[in-house]
Parts: sequence; C-alpha cells; structure tokens
Amino acid sequence: MTLSEKTCQPCRGDMLALTADEIKPLLLQVDKWHCENDQKIFKSYKFENFKQSMDLATKVAAIAQKENHHPDLIVRWGELRIEIWTHICHGLTENDFILASKIDKCATGVPAGK
Repeated sequence: MTLSEKTCQPCRGDMLALTADEIKPLLLQVDKWHCENDQKIFKSYKFENFKQSMDLATKVAAIAQKENHHPDLIVRWGELRIEIWTHICHGLTENDFILASKIDKCATGVPAGK
C-alpha cells in the first residue's frame, strides 16, 4: 500500500517521533519534500500569481481536514509553502508523510521549488 492510499491515524500523547533512519525511506516516497532537522518536512510550490497559490492552498486545506492532520500553509504571491510535522511528538510521524503524499497527488503538474 502506498502512502497516498493510507489514512492518517489519530495522534496520541504516547506517539514517538521517527528517528533519522526511519525518516529516510519515507522521504524517498514523497516528491521533492525536504526535511529540516529530522523534525519537519516542507515543500514550496511556485505559481504565476496569487490566485494559483490560493487555489492549491484550498485543495490542501480540504485534504488536511479530511485526514484531520493540519499543515502550516504560507501563502504568498507566486508561492505556497507547506510545512508538516506532528506537534504532539515534536517531530515527524508516518502521518506527515501520508499527508505529503496526498498533497503531491493533488498538486500533480505544479512546479515545486525549495
């Protein structure tokens, strides 16, 4: 089963953040996401205007609501930056990569930049 076929699981207080060794294979399964200090993943999408940034942000919001896992979205002219991590464990869980994979699927064809 691919990450995009999975569903985010409810967060619990006893969840442990993934280790660097656990993060690496998951990072390979998402498209051009970057990992920061083994604590969060992020990706920016580039656009020609503000409306296109907002359009993708709206799609991401719908996915996040359905998965009950909510990223930080930074919307600006010509860019949407998405940052994902699991707040309760102060790091990354499989849920973060599931959400990233679902975002990748809805953003097919949108150019990504760092």
